Formats: sequence, structure tokens, C-alpha cells
Amino acid sequence: MIHTKQMALAATVTTAVLWTICSAMVAAMPNAMLQLTAHMVHVDVTGFTWTLTWTGFFIGLLGWSVSAGAAGFVLAVTYNRLSRSAHVAER
Repeated sequence: MIHTKQMALAATVTTAVLWTICSAMVAAMPNAMLQLTAHMVHVDVTGFTWTLTWTGFFIGLLGWSVSAGAAGFVLAVTYNRLSRSAHVAER
């Protein structure tokens, strides 16, 4: 059984840390990160530039972290329900 609140919190905190690291890397080496993004999403980013502001950082941090927390919660609830179904079927 997965504890749903702990799973949601773990997803929230992990996403917040990753968002912060990613944003720091964009600030430190924008060209390299733009090329990495282009390779990851298979898009030609010629002519694109990053727009990294404190407001954007905090809105992204909040949006992605809350979304990841909600997804972690749903994942844990779904896992627990499926796990209970599997145990009942085994009996």
C-alpha cells in the first residue's frame, strides 16, 4: 500500500527541486539548454530564445509542483485500489 499524502508530497517536492535545477541551468547556459530541449522534443528551435523571469520561475514552480502532486496522489490511489483488487482475486 502506498501512502497517498506522502506520495503526493514526494512528487511535489521532487518536481520543485527539478524545476529549480532546470531553471538554474537555463540561466547559466541558455544556448546549451535550448539545444537540449530541441533534441528532446524533436523541434527546430532556430530563432527561439528563453524568457526566464522571476515571475515565470515562480508560476512554473507552482504550476508544475501542484500538477505533479495531484498526479502523484491519483497514482497512489489508483495503485492502492488495483492492489486491493489483485489481493481479492488471489483469494
